[in-house]
Amino acid sequence: MGVFSFKRFSIRDDGATMKVGTDGVLLGAWADIDNSKSILDIGTGTGIIALMMAQRTGAKTRIDAIELLKQDAIQAANNVTVSPWHEKISVIHISLQDFHPEKKYDLIVCNPPFFSKSLLPPDEARSSARHDSQLNSDDLIKGANKFLNSSGKLCIVLPTNESDTFILKASTRKIFLHRLTRFFTRIEKPQERSLMEFGLTPQPFKEDSLVLYESGNQWTEEYRSLTQAFYLDR
Repeated sequence: MGVFSFKRFSIRDDGATMKVGTDGVLLGAWADIDNSKSILDIGTGTGIIALMMAQRTGAKTRIDAIELLKQDAIQAANNVTVSPWHEKISVIHISLQDFHPEKKYDLIVCNPPFFSKSLLPPDEARSSARHDSQLNSDDLIKGANKFLNSSGKLCIVLPTNESDTFILKASTRKIFLHRLTRFFTRIEKPQERSLMEFGLTPQPFKEDSLVLYESGNQWTEEYRSLTQAFYLDR
């Protein structure tokens, strides 16, 4: 049984195809939630990012968390039900391609499938969650164009080697990079992830970096500050 306890909620991932990881926590803590009354979480998995969004936003914010895989949607719904914010979050078992909301969103968050060109693992369910065969960059960009309001934001996390391609593809479809944080596990190692915020209007983007460990397993002050509202003290 996999249960991850955070300060204000817990996540079970024993029935989920993809387990709780640093990427989801990073995105949930990093995404800019200012003026976000309506939020869409694409591919919610265990529901961790939706729950982090709920914790960070006011009582009037509403969050739609969509998930293609039935077992993940069930797991997310169960995690939401036992959380303090079950009235704020709706978990919907549906693909992005079949999703047709009647509203626009202030913020879209997504921890999308990785490794689009890598060898697929043998387990079919894990493969669907881990790769872009069910949700690719074209679908995500098209969804952002369709579902964001004029001042809305798309926030995603991607492996470094996929981020440049996504930025270029998005810009050709009028989804523009506004903010970029380069994430490193250690300062002496290559960059591993890109945290990116996009909008519908072109503007100079802001860039910075974030390092997880400063020495040994000691978190940097920047990472500790970013995630302090969620992680239990360590």
